[in-house]
Amino acid sequence: MTNPDPLLTQDRMALSIGPVLYYWPREALLHFYAEVAESVADSVVLGEVVCERRHEIKLADWLALAQDLRSAGKEVVLATQALIASEADLRLLRRIAEQGDFLVEAGDASALNMLDGLGARFVLGPHINVYSRAALDEYRRLGAVRWVAPVELALDAIQAVNSGQPDLPCEVFAYGRMPLAFSARCFTARHHRLSKDQCEFRCRDDGDGLLLSTSDGAPFLVLNGIQTQSAAQQCLLGEREILRAAGVSRLRLSPSSQRFAEVIAAFEAVMNGGEPAGPALQGLQAGALPGGLANGFARGRPGMDWSVKP
Repeated sequence: MTNPDPLLTQDRMALSIGPVLYYWPREALLHFYAEVAESVADSVVLGEVVCERRHEIKLADWLALAQDLRSAGKEVVLATQALIASEADLRLLRRIAEQGDFLVEAGDASALNMLDGLGARFVLGPHINVYSRAALDEYRRLGAVRWVAPVELALDAIQAVNSGQPDLPCEVFAYGRMPLAFSARCFTARHHRLSKDQCEFRCRDDGDGLLLSTSDGAPFLVLNGIQTQSAAQQCLLGEREILRAAGVSRLRLSPSSQRFAEVIAAFEAVMNGGEPAGPALQGLQAGALPGGLANGFARGRPGMDWSVKP
C-alpha cells in the first residue's frame, strides 16, 4: 500500500508541534520556534487559536516564521481559531484560507465552510467533531487530507474511525495540557475581576495557564483566557504499539514553557529510536507541570487517570 503521508516512512511516527496555546511574549515565541527549527520535529502548526485579542504576533509574522521553518525542513500548517466571535475574526480567517502557500488546519465549522468554498485542501483540527467513519468520509469530500482526533476519543474508537481509511493520515494529541472547552467569556479576565474587553492581557502572566485546584488542593483545571484545559498533561509515550494498531501516524506535542525540548527528545527516542518507554516516562513525570501526566481518555477511562500498565 502506498503511504499517503509524504513525511513518513514505514517505521517513522511523525512528530508534530501543535500551536502555542498560551499568550507568550513575542521574544519568547521566536526563541521557542528557533529551538523547534533545530529539533527533530517533522511538522509545526502555527497561529493563534485561542483568543483574537492576542496580537503580539500578527499574520504577516506567522507567515514569515512559516517560511523560516519550511527552510529548516519542517512541514508547516497554519491553524485557525477554534471560536470565531467577530467580523474581524472572519476577515482573518479568510486571509489565512486564501494565502495559498501553506496547508490550513480548520479550527471550527466556519473555517470548513470557507475552505470548502475555496476548494482548498485542509487538515481537520482537534475541535472538529469526528466520531465515525461516515463523518470522516464527509469531511474528506470537502477537501480534508488529514485529521486530528478529538482529544477525548479513545484509541479503540480512533481505530474504528480509521478502519478502511488508509489514505487519510491520523494525528493524535499525544502530549500536553488538554484543551477541553471554549467560551465567549474570558475566564482569566473574570478571575482578575476584569472585563474581556479590558482584560489587560493578564493571561500573559501565566506561561502555562492559570491553575485551578480542588477544595482539598489537588490540581484540577487550567484557565487560559477563553479556553479551559486539564491540569494534567496528556502523555501517550507508553502507547506506541496501541497507537500503531489504531492507525495513528502522527503525534501532536502541545508546547509548554518548561523543558519542552526534553519532551520532543523523549518521543523521538521511544517512538522512532526503539528505546524503552519506562525511563523516558519517569523523566517526563519528574518534569511535569502541576497535575502530572494522564492517559485516561486514550484508554477509554476518565481523562485524569494515569497508568503505565497495558
